[in-house]
Parts: sequence; structure tokens; C-alpha cells
Amino acid sequence: QVHLVESGGGLVQAGGSLRLSCAASRSIFSLNAMGWYRQAPGEQRELVAHITSGGSTIYADSVKGRFTISRDNAENTVYLQMNSLKPEDTAVYYCKAVYGLYNYWGQGTQVTVSS
Repeated sequence: QVHLVESGGGLVQAGGSLRLSCAASRSIFSLNAMGWYRQAPGEQRELVAHITSGGSTIYADSVKGRFTISRDNAENTVYLQMNSLKPEDTAVYYCKAVYGLYNYWGQGTQVTVSS
């Protein structure tokens, strides 16, 4: 099993930056992949960014060039650096870990971008 704890959300003005952190309860080397997803009110949860154990990354078109996913293997932590934030980035952001055949989710952290 994998426990994930997100942090770093908050309220920011449009054009600002935030960095989200996701701390895992086990070595992220052992995980197939980790990712960030978000869910706005009334919307489905959507992929924001994804990083595999080999370091390959995928980004949603809406965040390319603005968001960067990275990991610190020593700290068992994955980050999401979010720059040039827009009001439409407002959502609850969730961290996901893929371990074997299972997906594990964190509790989510709220990001609110004011115009």
C-alpha cells in the first residue's frame, strides 16, 4: 500500500506561482509512475501531469509550458511547479501513485486562482 500526502495549495492571483508537493510513504523508485490530477466543481477529474519511474513526463495541453512535474528520490516526493496560473486552473489537485496493478490517491489540496 502507498500513502500520499499533498501540500502546497492555496490562494494566488492570476499570473502567480505555486508549488505542490506529494510525499509518498514508500520509495518512489518502487512505483511505476506518479501523477497530478485536478477536479474543478462539476467537472471530471483530469490528468495534469505524469512522471514514470524512468523519468518520462506527460502534460495536459492546457498546462504545457506553465507547469513542471519533478521528483526528489531521496525525499520520496513528487512536485508540481505551477507558473503563470490562470483562474481556470482553480481546482482540487490530487496526487496519484501507480504501484503494480493499483492506483493510490492522496486527499487533495485546493488551488484557487483569483482574477
